[in-house]
Amino acid sequence: MDATDGYELGLDEHVATLTINRPEKRNAMSAAMWRALPAILADLAADPKVRVLILTGAGKTFCSGADISEINELGDNGDDTGLTILAERALRAFPKPVIAMIEGYCVGGGCQLALACDLRFASAEARFGVTPARFGVVYPFSSTRRLAEIAGPATAKLLLFSAELIGADQALRTGLVDEVCPSGGLLRERVYGLAATMAARSRLTLAAAKRVVDGLADEAEVLAWQREARESGELAEGLQAYREGRSPGFSWDAK
Repeated sequence: MDATDGYELGLDEHVATLTINRPEKRNAMSAAMWRALPAILADLAADPKVRVLILTGAGKTFCSGADISEINELGDNGDDTGLTILAERALRAFPKPVIAMIEGYCVGGGCQLALACDLRFASAEARFGVTPARFGVVYPFSSTRRLAEIAGPATAKLLLFSAELIGADQALRTGLVDEVCPSGGLLRERVYGLAATMAARSRLTLAAAKRVVDGLADEAEVLAWQREARESGELAEGLQAYREGRSPGFSWDAK
């Protein structure tokens, strides 16, 4: 394992784990951590050994948001939250499945990161909040829109207007998280089990599906993906494995 810029990175089989590692600050993101995240993600995206990424926090906290003591360092070209947006965009654009594994507090910039992931799994004790109204910060445009799209306009307004925290059950009811699990081992077992399942699936299929669901691909691109599935042998391998009653040995990797 390597620790760098407030992160810890691990790889088990084809599942990478990126841990926000600043527990003495409840994993609050420093300006340096926001700045470092896009390059870390770029390296993981380019690594063929990585098929699925899990984002989590050290200790019993996912992320308590941006480090308020460094708020003035987050600006970029007049945008008060410019560095956070660059990190969010890099996470959102990551070409492989990303799962947020959330324990404890997921607040402010922590929610921003979690919502940029494809899926969010939380412990029963997790707490969620979007708190810029406490500090007079205007939440980023893309983060606000994504919050409203995922949790609904009413929940987005409740979180943004009140800056109060909600529990995991309410987050599940509103769609802010996809599944709630008991804390500790059962949460990890569920998330890593699902990640292993995803890692065994066709990377081509997953890459195409992610682009379509995220609104990045049109019908012409989907047809191109379908041609690639035939010409690369990915489809043939999947069908042959099914006929033979074995696990497929998918070999496609992004060029």
